Amino acid sequence: MAGLDVKIPLMKMPDGFSIPMLGYGTGTAWYKKDASSSMDKSLIEATTKAAQLGYVHLDGAEIYNTEPELGAAIKASKIPRDKLFVTTKVTTNIKDIPAAIDGSLKKLGLDYVDLYLIHEPFFAQSDEELQQKWRDMEGVKKSGKARSIGVSNYYKHHLEATLKTAIDPPAINQIEYHPYLQHGDLISYHLQKNIAISAYGPLTPVTKAQDGPLTDYLDRLAHKYAVSPAEILLRWCLDQDIVAITTTSKEQRMSDYLRALTFKLTPKEVREISDLGKTYHYRAFWKKKFAENDRS
Repeated sequence: MAGLDVKIPLMKMPDGFSIPMLGYGTGTAWYKKDASSSMDKSLIEATTKAAQLGYVHLDGAEIYNTEPELGAAIKASKIPRDKLFVTTKVTTNIKDIPAAIDGSLKKLGLDYVDLYLIHEPFFAQSDEELQQKWRDMEGVKKSGKARSIGVSNYYKHHLEATLKTAIDPPAINQIEYHPYLQHGDLISYHLQKNIAISAYGPLTPVTKAQDGPLTDYLDRLAHKYAVSPAEILLRWCLDQDIVAITTTSKEQRMSDYLRALTFKLTPKEVREISDLGKTYHYRAFWKKKFAENDRS
């Protein structure tokens, strides 16, 4: 099945490297509890298809235990390494980041990743611990094993602590982001500090929170642009210069999601989606870390 003849646009991050704005994730939906379990052939096949359709931004993490599958898919895709943008994250082996990146690269079968992220800040008991781990990340970048370094699931106070001592600031923060979780002033803080944003879970209003107030409006916009509500949500991220990470095992949906690159929402439509979204709250991930109505 051929994908649309569209090229995923690039966004320049603050460190000068460019990141494809639509990425294919090998994360939560593919999570394996046991790192020693057999290879998930369906994940290899799906990721290979995604890459061949044009999803050259491939997003993984050590905690998912799927880095070997991601590496196998990269190899099977036969796409030149310099045409791919590969992200992975550290948290399982956060105590030894230099060893963690070596382990990830071995599983991926790569000499370097394009983006290496601290997966979450909740391991840290102090600002000093966040700062020390960021120094380790800076060392990874200096070694050439990661071209860009960043964080994930960091909130304002985590970023503030990290930036106090950072020599090479985080290029990007990957967070759960969708109309039902817009994080108060966190987005404007990123703009102020020149940190790019990547969104995971961008389709939550049509996957896990289907009864929210956006349903009818998304349907109307989908009809207007001849796409699906999911593609409207992807476009809502892209129109805010936010990288969107999504996943699916179905080749048809992979192809369909690329339609988000064929149109733009009007500024009014972006604003109306945001305004409607703010009337409802739903957090799909890390729920145990936050109070039920915490919208930060």
